[in-house]
Amino acid sequence: MTKLIDFCVNAIFRNRIIVVLLFVLATGFLGYQSSQLKLDAGFTKNIPLNHEYMVNYMKHAKDFGGANNILVSVCDKDSDIYNTEFFDTLKNVHDQLFFINGVERSLVKSLFSSSTRFTEIVEGGFAGGPVIPADFDSTNPDALALVSQNVDKAGVVGQMVSDDFKCAMVSAQLLNIDPGTGEKLDTLVLAEQLETQLRGKFENENTSIHIIGFAKMIGDVADGAKDVLLFFAIALAITAIMVYFFSKSIMLTILPLLCSVIAVVWQLGLLTILGFGLDPMSILVPFLVFAIGVSHGVQMINAVGKRIVEGGTARFAAESAFRTLLIPGGIALLSDTVGFMTLLVIDIGIIRELAITASLGVAVIILTNLILLPVLMSYVKFSDSYKNKFKNKQNRSDGWWNAISKCSTPKYAYIILAITAVLFVLGWMQSSKMKIGDLHAGAPALHESSRYNQDTFLITDKYAISVDYISVLVETTPEACTSFEVMNAIDELQWKMTNVEGVQSAVSLPSVAKLVNAGYNEGNPKWRVLPRNQQTLVQAISRIPTSSGLLNTNCSVMPIILFMEDHKAETIDRVVDAVKLFRQDYETDTLKFSLASGPVGVMAAKNEAVSAAQDPMMLYVFGAVILLCLMSFRSLRATLSVVVPLYVVSVLAQALMTFLQIGLTVSTLPVIALGVGIGVDYGIYILSTMNIKLKSGMPVRQAYFEALKERGSAVLFTGITLAVGVSTWVFSSLKFQMDMGILLTFMFVVNMLGAIVVLPALAAVFWRKQK
Repeated sequence: MTKLIDFCVNAIFRNRIIVVLLFVLATGFLGYQSSQLKLDAGFTKNIPLNHEYMVNYMKHAKDFGGANNILVSVCDKDSDIYNTEFFDTLKNVHDQLFFINGVERSLVKSLFSSSTRFTEIVEGGFAGGPVIPADFDSTNPDALALVSQNVDKAGVVGQMVSDDFKCAMVSAQLLNIDPGTGEKLDTLVLAEQLETQLRGKFENENTSIHIIGFAKMIGDVADGAKDVLLFFAIALAITAIMVYFFSKSIMLTILPLLCSVIAVVWQLGLLTILGFGLDPMSILVPFLVFAIGVSHGVQMINAVGKRIVEGGTARFAAESAFRTLLIPGGIALLSDTVGFMTLLVIDIGIIRELAITASLGVAVIILTNLILLPVLMSYVKFSDSYKNKFKNKQNRSDGWWNAISKCSTPKYAYIILAITAVLFVLGWMQSSKMKIGDLHAGAPALHESSRYNQDTFLITDKYAISVDYISVLVETTPEACTSFEVMNAIDELQWKMTNVEGVQSAVSLPSVAKLVNAGYNEGNPKWRVLPRNQQTLVQAISRIPTSSGLLNTNCSVMPIILFMEDHKAETIDRVVDAVKLFRQDYETDTLKFSLASGPVGVMAAKNEAVSAAQDPMMLYVFGAVILLCLMSFRSLRATLSVVVPLYVVSVLAQALMTFLQIGLTVSTLPVIALGVGIGVDYGIYILSTMNIKLKSGMPVRQAYFEALKERGSAVLFTGITLAVGVSTWVFSSLKFQMDMGILLTFMFVVNMLGAIVVLPALAAVFWRKQK
């Protein structure tokens, strides 16, 4: 290892100009590439495509549409919908949505759709037609009255028309491929078009427009994510101020910040080269890379400052710092990289992209902050006043370090470990209450007061349907809808599911067939049953087209659509568990009730994928950290001293999530792994110095005191500085950024305390013979 370090020192510092030029060229090239980076959001990236539910969903998406849909509610602010201005606006919204690029035009539905029809019973049998006739004139009061009658006859109140008759719905399915370019649909462009071409164009003092759906939600998240640049700038300013107070030098303030920013530029440039975009849900990762870079940069300037005080030249100090920090810094960053790479085992596209994004960023820090930074610092000229300031600061801190070093004495160590054990047990008990999935109605990434969530609440309140629905796919033999046994089984399961808490309403082929059968018998409610006679059953079904979404072309698949009150984790679990329980009574070799389609079906699949990945992810992350620590320290005691505080903090972070009512979702699952990756750096830096002293036989307290003198100020500084930087996120317009700010602030501070307080207490126990 010594020979390797000597080789690196000679290769780098004897060719400093070449090294700097190579970094300048690489930064220029990758900077240009990063300027080409675009926000990239996609529906399929957010779902586990290999999950059983999603296999069924993709299998039947062509027949029954996907879960990527849009609901547009047009509401009259003053009266009911039956007025000229409202119907003119509704027609315009329908037509405009029809022509927006990326919309599946055959599946745009509203009162103006030709497929929206009514049927009534007259003396001669059945009569019917489109709800809005072809010759409809919105200025004619009689025409408006006729449409009002047709709406009642069509049974679309609660679906296309709100229960209070003040709103009407226009719905559409979205394509995955842009038909104009043949490439993946740009969700963010679509979201902007929905805002400008629908709400911007047709909302006025009399009419309001309310839009919900995945594309609109991710568009609102992307708009809020633009604030991330502001928060990044604020964090950069705060960090710069605090680094200056730490280093007492403008040049030593600029250099670590510059190298950390270069790391972010390289990360974004490499993403572009690899063909990735930056998802709005991963937009916080570049800041974490910056934070990790600053952490290692401060360690470097601290080490250089100490060598300068000892009388060395700038080059000697930089070389010495490089020698000292290459192994611990490299191991820490390698632990971060491998830890983030473990997220690749989770079969969800957005998490895999996050893993790649974070891993690339941390990997380049090895180059920018462990190589470029000391090379640049070797050119800095240090004045005598700087040396005196740094020396005085060192002398003042010795008393402070002496007091903290008491943590490594048995008297205090057992008290600290006892408190840590109590906190761990309490945290474990609390973290066991953590739920998988969203815990609040609406989009969890946005504040409850956001326009999107307010639109969601309005649509849920005014209609019997919402974007929160799940489809149970009934798979059977062709023409099975003519079998009373099959239809009755579907009907009974639907009835049972309708009575499950959280299910708002339900519809299926049998439920509509019963209405048609009653129609054939003068509308008598007594005949609202499934006919046992096959010919009569065929007669009832024949009036239900495949465009209804209740059956496919050969009647071998018939979904039961369950409209839910919300998509909270407990609601989804309750409904899915009920389907799994009830379907056992009806399934046969030729009749299967398969989960699931619809937006809530996608959420159920994501929740189950997250639940299945939670424990393996933690195992892989900590396994990677343990393995690299063992390789670095070659000591089980040293490894445990680093890993135990880290694990305690991860459990406490999960407990904090339950207090904040943050569920474990696709967006929050990686946070613990990211927190572990950042937190391990503190322990490795402290123990790398301490372990050398312990191996030489030095008493534990003295070894810890020397480690604090060498690295303690940098560890304390980075923990506090980074916590202050992310704490500003509580003012974000994105709720998930606010939540992440709180969690990361907690993990930065508590991981730092774990390295400063708990790690030496463990060392006092593990090396108790070295008194």
